[in-house]
Amino acid sequence: MNETVLRQMRESDLPALFEIQCDAEAQVMAAFTSTANDRQAYLDKHRKLLADDRIVQVVVEADGEIVGSAAAFPLGEEIDVTYWIRRDHWGRGLAGAALAAVLEQVPVRPVFASAASDNLASQRVLERAGFRQVGRQRGFAEARGQEIEEVMFRLD
Repeated sequence: MNETVLRQMRESDLPALFEIQCDAEAQVMAAFTSTANDRQAYLDKHRKLLADDRIVQVVVEADGEIVGSAAAFPLGEEIDVTYWIRRDHWGRGLAGAALAAVLEQVPVRPVFASAASDNLASQRVLERAGFRQVGRQRGFAEARGQEIEEVMFRLD
């Protein structure tokens, strides 16, 4: 079948998205994510995010099953993007498609993103979307329990 659908996120998507982000191996790759895996805290947080009209959130469905998401959100004075694809669907172009769907709904530029310096696949997703590297910084990666280097990106 291989049908991919990109659509607006709904509250009913949150339980499936929570399960996807609980993948410990994917958390380590993403690095800058909470590893608490607290379902109720996740649901409470994301219900509030859904109610915030400044945030663009897209769900990725593959063959009728939720396999990831992407979002654009205000971070201070900037707009940042993020994406998360279920590990068994990595390498299929879904992160790039989800990111493109989000960026279509965000009229302002610049838009910012970051990735762990060793997460080359995520860096490629950003570069293919037109982001360019603008710097590096060190930050505490909760999922790894240590400070690591992250690459900063900007889309004009």
